[in-house]
Amino acid sequence: MLLVLVLCAALLIALPGDDGPDDDACRALTVGSWKADDGLTAEFARYGDDAGRTDDWTGGDGTHSVRLPDGRVLWLFSDTYLGRVYGPPNPHGESYAWRDAGTPLVRNSAVLMRDGRLESTLPAPLFADPAPNQWRWPVAARVEPRSPGSPEQVVRVLLWVRTAGQSPWIYGVPTATEVATLSLPGLRLESITEVLDQRPVADPSRRVLFGTTLVEEGGWTYVFGGDDGRPAARPVSHAYAARVPKGALADPAAWQYWSGSAWVPRARPRPVLGDGRRKGVGSAFSVVRDGGTYVLFTMAAGPKGLTTVASYWACSPAGPWHGPAKEFTPPLPQGQVAAYNPQAHPVLSGEGRLVLSYDVNWLEMTGAAAQLSRNVSLYRPRFVSLRLTAAR
Repeated sequence: MLLVLVLCAALLIALPGDDGPDDDACRALTVGSWKADDGLTAEFARYGDDAGRTDDWTGGDGTHSVRLPDGRVLWLFSDTYLGRVYGPPNPHGESYAWRDAGTPLVRNSAVLMRDGRLESTLPAPLFADPAPNQWRWPVAARVEPRSPGSPEQVVRVLLWVRTAGQSPWIYGVPTATEVATLSLPGLRLESITEVLDQRPVADPSRRVLFGTTLVEEGGWTYVFGGDDGRPAARPVSHAYAARVPKGALADPAAWQYWSGSAWVPRARPRPVLGDGRRKGVGSAFSVVRDGGTYVLFTMAAGPKGLTTVASYWACSPAGPWHGPAKEFTPPLPQGQVAAYNPQAHPVLSGEGRLVLSYDVNWLEMTGAAAQLSRNVSLYRPRFVSLRLTAAR
């Protein structure tokens, strides 16, 4: 009996990382130093200000990236302004580039970069609305085999489906997670598959959308998601985790969700991080793996969440997650603005340096569209480079 109990205890301890990293290689990590990446921020300003075309990207949020097999980088954005940007001064006499108030706004877009220079915008929106009063926001993406073991590669893009709603759901009611398949090298949209329908969950604040960030490890793609606790008056949202075998992101039956004790198909996801008060995430956050350590970046809990990035670390996607660790406040333009959606970009990182983007928007909903047209730099990603170090 004693032997059985010991074996059961060992099994339970191993469950969170049963196919994950070696715990011996895991160490506590935090942000050691950071600095603004002015060059990358300026590249998006250059491309957005280019008046050579009227159907390309001039501003957007969401800001996810994936490197394609031919070396190009595909940048994915949620709500996006197209149209034309006019040089300063703006009609108010201010030294900002500006756009017309009637500039087209689409729900998603994709921009291609080659050798560090943005080149072109794919026809937008790339992902059409699924139904009236619904839209798709692209989040994380990866290149993977068309099916497990296949030599052919495709791009898989996670999509959040949201439905128009009343206050407090001013950014839409969480509805479903989908996976889109794009061909290579042409990036033609082949299909969109629903992998998790959240409409049966009656309370919108408890609906979980997956895909804010992906991490690859040991033949699995770990997919992280979050609920929308903030609109429902909970101060902090919760993070969730799922995993999918390599090549199977578009197969709903292949998804396994962390149930609180194991990875289980079709299970109700259980949080891996968040206590509803001091610890937790924004609805959009990012996770990277450094050796055997997973590091999560999110906007800080509480009032600092409008300006400050916090981090957590764990030895497994399922946790336990430790933190929040050292926080930092990236540069923000003057005015009533807020930072959100910190996203890591491993495709641009290297030599111990990690590139992180954050989106900037006008804080007050009233008059926000006018402010974003008055100063186009308010609705474009900004970047920092940081280095991780051992936490003390």
